[in-house]
Amino acid sequence: MGFLKNMHERRIAADQEARVDQPVVITIARDYGAEGHEIGKMLSVELGIPLYDNELLVRSASRAGEALDKVAEYDERMAAEFMAFLPDRVDSRTLSDKLFKSMSQVIVDLAATRSCIIEGRLSDYLLRNSPNHIAVLVTAPFDERVEIVRAKRGLDKRAGAKLVREMQHAREAFYKRYSAGKWKMTDGKDLVVNRAKLGRQGCVDVIAAAYRFKLSELDQVKTGVEQRQDQ
Repeated sequence: MGFLKNMHERRIAADQEARVDQPVVITIARDYGAEGHEIGKMLSVELGIPLYDNELLVRSASRAGEALDKVAEYDERMAAEFMAFLPDRVDSRTLSDKLFKSMSQVIVDLAATRSCIIEGRLSDYLLRNSPNHIAVLVTAPFDERVEIVRAKRGLDKRAGAKLVREMQHAREAFYKRYSAGKWKMTDGKDLVVNRAKLGRQGCVDVIAAAYRFKLSELDQVKTGVEQRQDQ
C-alpha cells in the first residue's frame, strides 16, 4: 500500500514539475457574430499578452512553403470555416488540409513558448490536454448575433440571419472535419461567456479573472516544487 502511495505521489510531483514550465494559454472559440475576435483583442490589451489570429496565417504560410496571398485565399475559407471542405473542391481540400496541419504545429509550438491568446483554428481541441490551457467559448443568443452582424454589414434582418446560420454551420462543420468527429465547438470549455449579457468588457473581465487565477495557482505549484527540490 505504501509503495502504491509513493508511486502516486511521485507521479503527481512529476506532473507538477512539468506544469510549472508551461505558459498559461487562452483559446477562444467563437459563435459567429458574438464578437469573439473583438473580445480577444481587448483581452490581449488587458493582460498584456499577444493575440494570435492572422499571425498564425503568416507563420503557417512559411511552414507550408506557399505564397502568402495564395494561403490567404484558402485560409479565408478556413478562418471563416466556409467552403474549404466541400467534397467537390478537391484542390481546396488538399491545400486546406496541408495548411491545417501546418497551423496545428504552429499552435502547439506557440502554446509551449509563451502565454498568449489563440483564436479559432480548433486550438481548443489541439491543446485539450495542456494543464495550463483555459478554453473559452464566446457566444450570444441567435437573435443578438444576427443584429450584430446585420448592423456591421448593413444587411436586413433576413439576410443577416441567413449569413449567421450559414457561417455557424460551417464553423461547426470545420470542427467536425478536423477533429475527425471527436470534438464540437461546445466541448471541453472551461468558460462560456455570453456577450449579450456581459457585453465585451464583461466578457474580458471574466476571462481575465480566470487567467490571473491560473497564474496564481501556478505560483503556488512552483513554490511547492521548489520546496521539494530543496529537501
